[in-house]
Amino acid sequence: MPFLELSVPCSEAQQPRYEHALEDVGALSVTLVDADAETSNERAILEPGVGETPLWNALVLTALFPAEADALVLLAALESFDPGLDWTGASFRAVEDQDWERAWLDQFQPMRFGARTFIVPWNHALPDEAQDQAAAVVRLDPGLAFGSGTHPTTALCLTWLDELAAAGRLERQPVLDFGCGSGILALAALKLGAAQAIGVDNDPQALLATHDNAERNGVQDRLQVFLPQDEPVQRYPVVVANILASALDALAETLAARVAPGGRIALSGILHGQEDALLTRYAAWFDDLRATRQDDWMRIDGVRRDA
Repeated sequence: MPFLELSVPCSEAQQPRYEHALEDVGALSVTLVDADAETSNERAILEPGVGETPLWNALVLTALFPAEADALVLLAALESFDPGLDWTGASFRAVEDQDWERAWLDQFQPMRFGARTFIVPWNHALPDEAQDQAAAVVRLDPGLAFGSGTHPTTALCLTWLDELAAAGRLERQPVLDFGCGSGILALAALKLGAAQAIGVDNDPQALLATHDNAERNGVQDRLQVFLPQDEPVQRYPVVVANILASALDALAETLAARVAPGGRIALSGILHGQEDALLTRYAAWFDDLRATRQDDWMRIDGVRRDA
């Protein structure tokens, strides 16, 4: 079924009023997108932090209406519903219905991280280099979304896990993936030789996606998922947290307490320029801290001091 799509720019503060107006006049769905994505083709934030529902300062709200809806009548209704809102920037276009997830997956190509880690979509043949017995292959169907390896924050963490495995620091070790999203990091750790993985996320759909992806990769017996309040408190030799800088700051003591003495931690979801404050924050517990950059994003990793 085709649709009439309305897009309108707004600020974070205005977003609830705009969304309420769109829903009141009969929008079938309302989607929020980072306004910068219009020029960068990449969302500024792909994986919200544990306990957070972040929004961007500048947004584009996209609403779908039945194809037969009259654009001028809709605008008149919206202006009447809340005269304080500015709809002059609104635009309309006709869109055809399709399986959006399938359309995205059709463009998702195999990716390599480090020496032997590969993320390969379910509908794609294994590339030649991923057919080596030593390759760590994660077959991923985004399903409920939350992370495919395409974003630099995830790529930085996958490369770090691959380096840990090459150094012999992942084999037969338990791993904590805090803010697991699709489970991609936990799955990669298991494929690289980790004994078991624990995934923690505040979104129940993320836990469903992680469990589903674990089953499809045949590692469901070695992966457990928990909401933060249900997470078993223990210490791990390897911890990875790909969330947001603000959450990494707020959760510093919690994350530090999850890393065993001599254990390794990787923190990502950090924009370039935010790393210095976090390096200072985590220096209270970690040595050999270093920051690694990819595009506009950073990863911090270090070694837990004896405590």
